[in-house]
Amino acid sequence: MRRREVISLVGGAAAWSVMARVQEADRMRHIAVLMPDTENDPGSRTNIMAFEQELQKSGWAERRNLRIDYRWTGGAVDVARVAASELLSLTPDVIVTDGGQGLGELRRAALTVPIVFMEIDEPIFYGFVDSFAHPGRNMTGFTGLEPTVGAKWLELLNEIAPQVKRIAVIFNSRTAPGAVLFSRSAEAAAQRFAVEVARAPIQEPADIEAVMTMLAREPAGGLIFPIDIFTEIHRKMIFETAARYRLPAIYGARRFTADGGLASYGIDVPRQFRQAAGYVDRILRGARVDDLPVERPTQFELVINLKTAKALGYDVPSTVLARADEVIE
Repeated sequence: MRRREVISLVGGAAAWSVMARVQEADRMRHIAVLMPDTENDPGSRTNIMAFEQELQKSGWAERRNLRIDYRWTGGAVDVARVAASELLSLTPDVIVTDGGQGLGELRRAALTVPIVFMEIDEPIFYGFVDSFAHPGRNMTGFTGLEPTVGAKWLELLNEIAPQVKRIAVIFNSRTAPGAVLFSRSAEAAAQRFAVEVARAPIQEPADIEAVMTMLAREPAGGLIFPIDIFTEIHRKMIFETAARYRLPAIYGARRFTADGGLASYGIDVPRQFRQAAGYVDRILRGARVDDLPVERPTQFELVINLKTAKALGYDVPSTVLARADEVIE
């Protein structure tokens, strides 16, 4: 075969490859997204914006080659089940879910639809994947914090409020069953910091105030709030009650501190939404879920709200401020 003919064939093959990719990107695809909070939550909007912007960078745009259906659960487990069923009935190409609400229903029903999850603390423990390297099923995604962070929260609270000696770890056992693992981590580290740590599982908003009221009957009380959509939704009431009883608290998500909480240490959630968009792009272009490993977070945020610290009467040590990724004044 002549050299010119070979070049022509190679060039033709490359052109067909490019055309195929363009046609793939132009074909209308469908993503379903299950969100654990409310649509008007500022933090939720930030996360969704990060997700959609990253998709646009990869060539996906709504009403051109992409349709996105969102469902919001407002932290209600029963609503999450219904929302998961609704999204499945739409037969999307990919399902994206933030947190564990509804994920069990999706796992049982969606045996073939690829699912990308975020902020799942122990996906192997819950049976969502077989391993991190090879998920082995129709799910993959990005984990949340490791349970050992419970001890880190305790350490930070001890640095900010060293006089605290009795600490309650508050979480809703229905919406955040995995929070017990973080509490165990804090309990195991309690002796090292000469404090008492006790779990305080709750079910209703009134339970949160009841725990704080009991804790405030004696001095030197403090609070730890692991990641939990229930407490996130009720964070305004938490801030107001903690301020009334002058209880220092540390949280597992930045949005708490941004909205008035004392301090938080957790993952960069918008970054996970951007990473999830990258996995969605690869799946829409033909990647197998089992070839996309589950990834742990590599970046963490320590956020301090100095305004809240001053209102509670705490002088945050300079050593803590120096380590903070963000200081809100």
